[in-house]
Amino acid sequence: MCFRTYVPKFLFLRAYPWERQEMFFDGHQRAFEYYGGIFPVLVYDNLKTAVAQILRGKDRREQERFTSFRRYYSFEARFCNPARGQEKGGVEGLVGFGRRNFLVPIPEVGSFEELNAGLLQRCLEQGTRPIEGREDRRTIEERHEEERARLIALPPTPYENHKLLPVKVCRYSTAQVDRNRYSVPTAYVGRWLQAHMGCDRVRFYADHKLVADHARLFGNSKWQIDPLHYLALIHRRIGAFESARAIRQWRAHWPKEYEILLGELRERWGDNRGTRQFVEVLQLHGSYGAEHVEAAVRQALELHSSSFEAVKHLLFRRESSGGPYPPLESHRIPGVTDRPIALTDLSRYDRLLDGGAQ
Repeated sequence: MCFRTYVPKFLFLRAYPWERQEMFFDGHQRAFEYYGGIFPVLVYDNLKTAVAQILRGKDRREQERFTSFRRYYSFEARFCNPARGQEKGGVEGLVGFGRRNFLVPIPEVGSFEELNAGLLQRCLEQGTRPIEGREDRRTIEERHEEERARLIALPPTPYENHKLLPVKVCRYSTAQVDRNRYSVPTAYVGRWLQAHMGCDRVRFYADHKLVADHARLFGNSKWQIDPLHYLALIHRRIGAFESARAIRQWRAHWPKEYEILLGELRERWGDNRGTRQFVEVLQLHGSYGAEHVEAAVRQALELHSSSFEAVKHLLFRRESSGGPYPPLESHRIPGVTDRPIALTDLSRYDRLLDGGAQ
């Protein structure tokens, strides 16, 4: 995607994995921020993300969301005649310029974020040079600053760039969006949720409550599984632990200390009870985060305290910085944790200040 200002070769380029309307709008929003305003008129080819139907002459029936988007930013859209590339030759020229100068040789990057960071830097560098063949030696950025007043001011808040879709959760506790599947907590199996499909995130809501948040997948028939969504069900059906897809995928990447802890819990409590305690440790990721849970598991193993209670205690101590510790659940140690404990009246010790007088 390429945007052009009134100043030649002051361009903005950004790469996306797919041509979807969310990416189309995101490119606009980032370009508006890059240029510091909105162009009053934008010229387009007859791309489907903006045009629903080509009518006679210059008339077009726009996509409903595109009309909403451009009205929000108060710009006018003009569309080229079909098969008339010369009507947008300046933009085509800038695309070619960016491809030859920024993408040859093909950059070796690990993600689109890294690629786009590099493209943005190259675009900014272009603004620091003067235009060749001009007597005026001001840089492109300096010329743009002079013309910035012609741009429409940005609105206080950006356009909410996401598509709303009703989705039903299947028996595998996943919902399908754009031909890919995303997990949600098992409590929502069979229910209808609302999916907010953004440029790089897919979020699921139940009665306006966020229940799942995933990085967006690109391609077909892919699954994005959050193992935390399945732990409550696995805890109830502990025999499914080894075969559960969520556990198998997670297990391929979790730290070796987790396998050591699982083995010690099973040796101490037996397969079912030990595995259930291990699942309870995994559930702590939802409250404390992976980094802290992994550190607590390592510390518990070093202290030879392989139990859910030990890991939870270490996490709480780290979070509270030496504050009061929570009591263990009453069912943990029968005969100990289920016994009522009367609170001591500490004011009785004040009598010692008076020499122990009664």
